Amino acid sequence: MARLSLALPALALAMVLHGAQYEAFAAESRIAPHAVAAANNAIVGTWFIKDEKAPFPFHIYVFNADGTMQQTNPDAGDPRTSDSDGKGIWAAKGDHIVGKWVELTADRATHKFAGSLEIAFEAKVEGDRLKGTRSALPLDTDWKPQGSPRQGSFTGRRVTLP
Repeated sequence: MARLSLALPALALAMVLHGAQYEAFAAESRIAPHAVAAANNAIVGTWFIKDEKAPFPFHIYVFNADGTMQQTNPDAGDPRTSDSDGKGIWAAKGDHIVGKWVELTADRATHKFAGSLEIAFEAKVEGDRLKGTRSALPLDTDWKPQGSPRQGSFTGRRVTLP
């Protein structure tokens, strides 16, 4: 088992260092072609996001090479509800990214499930900067839309090493 635990990180490092060889490995290993394309996408990484129309305007987004993503922001942004971290998906579409993430909400007073929020977005990466638009749709406890989607835009900058 110790050999296996050492072999997996070494294999991952080799794949990162040898991008072209990774594509051949992916083909031989039957890794989905979209996963190989996603691994080479400029969106992959960690981003500091500012969304002026959100209850709390500052977020951290993490875009993973497998087409999944996470979102987080301080829980105290909304005085009535508490929300979870967002979890979602993304895909390349031409020269931009499309995706959706979802968070669950709880009523702060009763501590009961209050519904969820689905955020669909489009974004474009330019170097270490990101610009996008989003549509946030609140859903009730039965997953039915509550009102109209709230439109907005956001900007971001990549988190980089010093």
